[in-house]
Amino acid sequence: MGSMKLDLYSRIYPEPVDHFDMLPDSIILIIFNKIGDVKALGRCCVVSKRFHSLVPQVDNVVVRVDCVISDENSSISGTSAASASTADKSRHPISSLFRLFFSGLYKSLTQLMTSSPRRPIVSNSEDFNFNMDQNSVTHHSPTQVLKNFDEIKFLKIELPNGELGIEEGILLKWKADFGSTLDNCVILGASSVIQAANAKKCSSVCNNDNNGAESDNGSIPESFYTNGGLKLRVVWTITSLMAASARHYLLQPIIVEHKTLETLVLTDGDGQGVLSMNKEQLEELRVKPLSASSASKRTLVPALSMRLWYAAHLELPNGSVLKGATLVAIRPSEQPKEVLGSEASWVASAFEEPFGTAARMLVKRRTYCLEMNSF
Repeated sequence: MGSMKLDLYSRIYPEPVDHFDMLPDSIILIIFNKIGDVKALGRCCVVSKRFHSLVPQVDNVVVRVDCVISDENSSISGTSAASASTADKSRHPISSLFRLFFSGLYKSLTQLMTSSPRRPIVSNSEDFNFNMDQNSVTHHSPTQVLKNFDEIKFLKIELPNGELGIEEGILLKWKADFGSTLDNCVILGASSVIQAANAKKCSSVCNNDNNGAESDNGSIPESFYTNGGLKLRVVWTITSLMAASARHYLLQPIIVEHKTLETLVLTDGDGQGVLSMNKEQLEELRVKPLSASSASKRTLVPALSMRLWYAAHLELPNGSVLKGATLVAIRPSEQPKEVLGSEASWVASAFEEPFGTAARMLVKRRTYCLEMNSF
């Protein structure tokens, strides 16, 4: 009789079923890899012991940095530190090495990083370091956050903004590939961007400004050399290379720590710069340590061969117009000449649309060659 009542009770009030318990680990890992975001994965860690054991096996991780604090202001906490770093960047964008922090992380992420959540985490001096703000919110560096991931293959780190403090209205984008040193870099810049809605209004003005100075073969007008146009492009090139080499330098501890990495991308929320490394380039860095610049904490940039394309007025298919459009393709001078001459295959794919189209249009114009010493 008692068993009949128990059976009837279980039918009326069945025990809740955890459908995740019915899934194999391989399926849950696929879900976690789709999530990717390291903070969300940190929250998953506290759901169950099973999730806590599976999260470190995730191979596709996305790390979004909340704020960037310079060395000079690393002792300043919270919002004031972020504001101080922004002000410092506006004075000189590459004046100091930037440190990366996560703010407002949850306790679950702390549990992901250490087996004893109550134990204070102490970073090595070689890491990016972290701090405690006035509200006792822990800031973790990407190196620290990634320590308990064992099988990362694809890693993306996103900074809150680009390092280069450019004037409003100027377009400046770069993409660089690194091994133990720079493999190649593409830079796209323009003195101003006229959106499609305003392009027709300005078309006649732009044409009058050219006054035929730029010929059909894409020759650079003489005024480009005398009005500071060339000097400005040189500044864009050098600062972009310095930003890329500083990012590369900061990635070394992560690359050494995670030998399973196959793809690494370091970008920013502004879409200003992208640094990427594939499996062969990552392995090259592990085997052949990078050469650091003696002047600052960044990778030494080798002697370079550069090719430049310029258009005073470049109208894109979507109707927008780039004024003073400039494309620079950069490779180390020691690379074979036949490699240096094959820009179209990698320059055209360096940027997303509509800037990819702009690069393809510029590379068809007259080419100007430049050389730059190591720095």
